[in-house]
Amino acid sequence: MVSSLFSVDETVAQSNATPLCFSINNPTFKPNHTIASSYFSAVFTGLGLSSNLFALVVLAKTFQHTKSRSRSSFLLFLGGLVFTDFMGLLVTGSIVVSFHITHFNWRQLDPHCHFCNFMGMSMVFYGLCPLLLGATMAMERFIGINRPFARSTAMTNSRACSTVAIVWVTAGCISLLPLTGLGNYHLQVPGSWCFLNISSKPLDMTFSLIFSLVGLLSLAVSFLLNTVSVITLLRVCCGQDGRQRRRDYEVEMMVQLILIMAIASICWCPLLVFIAQTVLSGGELKVGRLLLWLRFATWNQILDPWVYILFRRAVLKRVAPNMDWSRGSIMSLSTSIRRLTRGSLGGTGERAENIRTNPDKAGREEAPFPVQNTPASSCSL
Repeated sequence: MVSSLFSVDETVAQSNATPLCFSINNPTFKPNHTIASSYFSAVFTGLGLSSNLFALVVLAKTFQHTKSRSRSSFLLFLGGLVFTDFMGLLVTGSIVVSFHITHFNWRQLDPHCHFCNFMGMSMVFYGLCPLLLGATMAMERFIGINRPFARSTAMTNSRACSTVAIVWVTAGCISLLPLTGLGNYHLQVPGSWCFLNISSKPLDMTFSLIFSLVGLLSLAVSFLLNTVSVITLLRVCCGQDGRQRRRDYEVEMMVQLILIMAIASICWCPLLVFIAQTVLSGGELKVGRLLLWLRFATWNQILDPWVYILFRRAVLKRVAPNMDWSRGSIMSLSTSIRRLTRGSLGGTGERAENIRTNPDKAGREEAPFPVQNTPASSCSL
């Protein structure tokens, strides 16, 4: 009887002494989960690190030969994004791969949850940074295209670096919230990583919603600003003032930024929506879905550097050397299409209005266009 009482007291003491980061994961882990296998973790980490390292080298060489202020600041933002992705894979990937190789015991290695909190903070920090940087880059391009004079005096290279630092500080402050009592970081199945506690408890739910809403809001801002920038850029390039300002690099930067936004949206939206939906519905956490959407999010860190590596004019010219990638060819084709479209849509009223407001210009437009031998590559473009 006495021995049984001692055993009960010992069990209660052990349960009370269990650190908070292990409290919800007392059941045995399943380290052989297919999605979280060591093979996937090692391949994703190695591929991501090599891709981002290669992109950093290319960015550094391009930055040294860049004379345009707007392009140099964009390269600094892009360099901050690639560096963040590289460090995120290096920190989190090394922990996960080490667990699969050594199968260390978290409770013995980290009895006070310091290591688990560090990894949870890293997951939140390196998860939010690319989304916040994408929104910042969209805002910089929006100002550069719609307010070029204000942007040229306001955004210098030093201010671009300061802006990247502010984004890092913002993401870092959000990742520190669980240490102040708002939410918790917990060891997650299959026992190789720590992340925020996705539950319907008030504090955990608040932090989960902050993480999800900040990410979704960043994607929404990126989509809105990039859409306006693209429309403005098309109007300028295809309009009468398109010859006054060189837009080659701006078009290149917008294409890269749109691809970065599209990849981030595809990779991160499932995980962010899943977290918000789970905590708001109060349902049980579906571990398989969580691991699947987390793997989706990891692809963002792998694909980001390849957007800049592949979608550059220098690379496109090598891939398709017979195509004319010059601005003059694109502009002449766009102008011809615009004039043909206006004429085919019955521009009688518009033409009469142009004659009334500017008869000299209308007379010049009635002159026949000289026939040019347009290369087949321009037509294909």
